[in-house]
Formats: sequence, structure tokens, C-alpha cells
Amino acid sequence: MGGCVGKGRSIVEEKLDFKGGNVHVITTKEDWDQKIEEANKDGKIVVANFSASWCGPCRVIAPVYAEMSKTYPQLMFLTIDVDDLMDFSSTWDIRATPTFFFLKNGQQIDKLVGANKPE
Repeated sequence: MGGCVGKGRSIVEEKLDFKGGNVHVITTKEDWDQKIEEANKDGKIVVANFSASWCGPCRVIAPVYAEMSKTYPQLMFLTIDVDDLMDFSSTWDIRATPTFFFLKNGQQIDKLVGANKPE
């Protein structure tokens, strides 16, 4: 499983399904700032998932991501739809979806591109 490159919307405009998990869906820059501040205060590492509803691998990994958010409550799981927050996403230089960033104290400590479940 790799990642999706390029922009394009399928006819199905459904949002990715993170039900049952502890994933915070970020829809504004203010949401992002608030969650990062909260994570920093609690000393949590943030896992930020930049994805797109039209991206097949993003859809496949969404339930896995939701499950991980329950398994690792010491981490904060965020998801950002690159189409909903284009300007914000572009500041992160996203070349493919999904892209996962790992942040500690607001600073990137790691990055994973693509939906490879074992990784």
C-alpha cells in the first residue's frame, strides 16, 4: 500500500471514518493550535494524519488509525483533510496522502508517508 499523489475528488464525497477511535478531526487552524497547545501541556506526542477522502489508502488506514488512538491513549491523534485545509496543509509540504507527522512540543520528530500498516 502506498500513498495517493495529486488532487482529485471522487464522486463519493464521504469523509474518512474514524468512528470508535479517539481521533480529533481538525477543521480549522484554530483547532490545530488548540490541540497542539493541549498536547504540549500534557506532554503528549502528537500523531498528525494528513489525508484525503478521495484517497484509497487513506480510507484503508483510517480504521487502523482509529484503533491505534484507543491502544495508545498517551498519544494525541489528529487528522487533517488536505482538501478542507489546503493552505494549512501546504505549509507542511505534503507530497502524498496519507502523510503522518509525529510532533513533540510542537516540533516534528518523525514522518511517515503512505499507508503501510506495519510501519
